Amino acid sequence: MTRRGRQTRRRRTSDNLGQVHRSRRRTPAYEILDAAGVDAIHQQSMRILEEIGIEFRDDQALATWAQAGANVQGNRVRIDRELLLAKTSLAPSEYVQHARNPNHSVKIGGDHMVFAPVYGSPYVRDLSNNRRYATLQDFRNFVRLTYMSPALSHSGGTICEPTDVPVAKRHLDMLLAHILLSDKPFMGSVTAPERAQDCVDMCRILFGSEFVDKNTVMTSLINCNSPLVWDETMLSVIRVYAAANQACIISPFIMQGANTPTTTVGAFAQLNAEALAGIAYAQLVRAGAPVIYGATLSTVAMQTGAPMYGTSETQLLTLLTGQIARHYGFPMRTGGMRTGSKVADALAAYESTQTMLPAVMAGGNFFLHAAGWLESGLSASFAKFVMDADQLTVMQRLAGGLEINDEELAHEAVEEVGPGSHFFGSQHTLRHYEGAFFVPESGDLSTYEQWQEEGEMDALQRASAIAKKRLEDYRPPEIDPSIAEALESFVEKRKSELPDGI
Repeated sequence: MTRRGRQTRRRRTSDNLGQVHRSRRRTPAYEILDAAGVDAIHQQSMRILEEIGIEFRDDQALATWAQAGANVQGNRVRIDRELLLAKTSLAPSEYVQHARNPNHSVKIGGDHMVFAPVYGSPYVRDLSNNRRYATLQDFRNFVRLTYMSPALSHSGGTICEPTDVPVAKRHLDMLLAHILLSDKPFMGSVTAPERAQDCVDMCRILFGSEFVDKNTVMTSLINCNSPLVWDETMLSVIRVYAAANQACIISPFIMQGANTPTTTVGAFAQLNAEALAGIAYAQLVRAGAPVIYGATLSTVAMQTGAPMYGTSETQLLTLLTGQIARHYGFPMRTGGMRTGSKVADALAAYESTQTMLPAVMAGGNFFLHAAGWLESGLSASFAKFVMDADQLTVMQRLAGGLEINDEELAHEAVEEVGPGSHFFGSQHTLRHYEGAFFVPESGDLSTYEQWQEEGEMDALQRASAIAKKRLEDYRPPEIDPSIAEALESFVEKRKSELPDGI
């Protein structure tokens, strides 16, 4: 992509971005490759697209690609690099996702960071740390906790699967919960095009049809079936959301060594080809439709096939994702507190940190699975949600970097205290002590004797107690009663039209 193309995109998206959440990265993003390395991966991805091609298992998508000038043979689409880059250059480098509370709208791209909770878990570790199938009440409680967490700027999507609600109807209950129980931005359903359309229709009730037609109010997750397949469901959902100007996270699901080559750069070149093809298709649907470039990243244990997180290879893939996303000028989806551990133990902490910290270093913009993930995503944990949110705050403060000014250099404080004393009572300390250092809520700052007297609670028990207390204290944000009534009526009507089965 030419420099001119990237500059044009930046100018196009820099105007009238509105009131947004201000979670910013001021530390430099890590660049793992030199220019030659970036170009080598780009060239290999172009070879994959031109010589091998990608299957688009959808007749409408195939017809669209053929009309655009791609080489379509059966389901296989081979895309010339000039055509591909001409289409991907139409995607904005940043956009605003509007929330119903404008103070919670978020800018996605550039140096902005947006954090959303775990996504898609069929099980939960409940408030008593028991593993069981997730329910709609669990889902609602996760929405409440996310709304109350300053570390999370996005309500997310399918935080856990409410298995007590029929599959064909649960998207309605989930989106209604996001809208009524929180006023942060949210994701839409991607399991079928008609469910995506329901989400667009509900947003039109919430925001007004004209507003939705001109603005982005949902950012939703679209996964490629690696290796090299875009299926009918995902393509049809892209059509619904892109046509409505709603954002799609174009995200290959990578298990390095299983659905990619075992080598890291080979895996990434394939990932890049898949993502670029998906982004280009979204632009064929609607030029300028907002997208996020990204991937779900893991390696596999070659002896068992089990996914692994926080490995050196996944960290390298994450750093590559950030650098290549910036090369093409896209916002980057990344990271999360991901782990294969079955419980919130030391392994979960190590793997989660080794997944999230490189994502921050890579310059990520949209962080999915940022709190609550366990068991390779099969379980969503209330206690781990609390502990993860604490660590998110640490990383956000780290990414905020340093300011250099007279107040920060603190000569006045050193002059006041002088040699051999302490700074606790200095005027400078009194001005800063409340916010000088972040204190994790789930941490333990007591003495050993105090800890014993208070019941010898470990981190998991403390975090569970915090989650319970927050839910007891929860108060829903205000919403216009007429809008709430209209949404509830829509959901009731649609559920009466849909089958109870799949």
